[in-house]
Amino acid sequence: MAGWIPGWSETPPRAGDGLVLARGQSVIRAANGWLHEATAPEAPLAGEAPVFLGHLDGRRVFVALAEKTDDDRTCGLREALFSVDEDLASLLSTASQVLQWQRDHRFCGRCGNPTRMHDRERAKWCDYCAIPFYPRLAPCVIVLIRDGERLFLARSSRHTHGFYSLIAGFIEPGESAEEAVQREVMEETGLKVTNIRYQASQPWPFPHQLMLGYFADYDGGDLQLQADELATADWFAPDQLPPVPPGYTIAGRLIERALAEGCRPS
Repeated sequence: MAGWIPGWSETPPRAGDGLVLARGQSVIRAANGWLHEATAPEAPLAGEAPVFLGHLDGRRVFVALAEKTDDDRTCGLREALFSVDEDLASLLSTASQVLQWQRDHRFCGRCGNPTRMHDRERAKWCDYCAIPFYPRLAPCVIVLIRDGERLFLARSSRHTHGFYSLIAGFIEPGESAEEAVQREVMEETGLKVTNIRYQASQPWPFPHQLMLGYFADYDGGDLQLQADELATADWFAPDQLPPVPPGYTIAGRLIERALAEGCRPS
């Protein structure tokens, strides 16, 4: 089995299995890479049982909460995702989301009693209420707006990495994904869009988004930035793009696809 294949199992780790150690939005490096040996005595576990994630190149992989470790072994999750291949990035993303779900659902949200792991699927179970709690997913839209060959790119007010990226936001209750695209674009930029076309999706662990990627065409309006969301934004020609997210991210993939489909000048 090549590549990363997520899965579920209640079996504990054994010798030779891989182990991702994480804490909050950070991942703990191993001696040579990102996977620790599941049974290695130096693996600094915080006392909770490791949770099965799936298989990476045929090897079983688990995640566990790490004890506090030396700073030189700790890497921010976002930095880690931008520095590894797509399979390993998907694995680290899964590990972070599963671990946060474990931490956030130790108690039943209805009655307050402790929950336990479900014995047949990835869920927490409340014996008192007899209800399951599944890992949380928050659907979001992200859209590349096009006007002929020009691409609309923006830089977030909250992120300091300097990339120009795409307009994005959470889907509201009772709202379709396409309606969310129109609303988010209008709220953040004052622009109208039409011809909204689904392209691809990607899980994104900050902390539990499912990103739904779209293309849309500019349909009028004057640029009016929402200052608490966007620091700057503009239209860019394909041969004059600013720094953009790497190709692993859905924003990077949408930009690459637009260029491949003809936004790049001949």
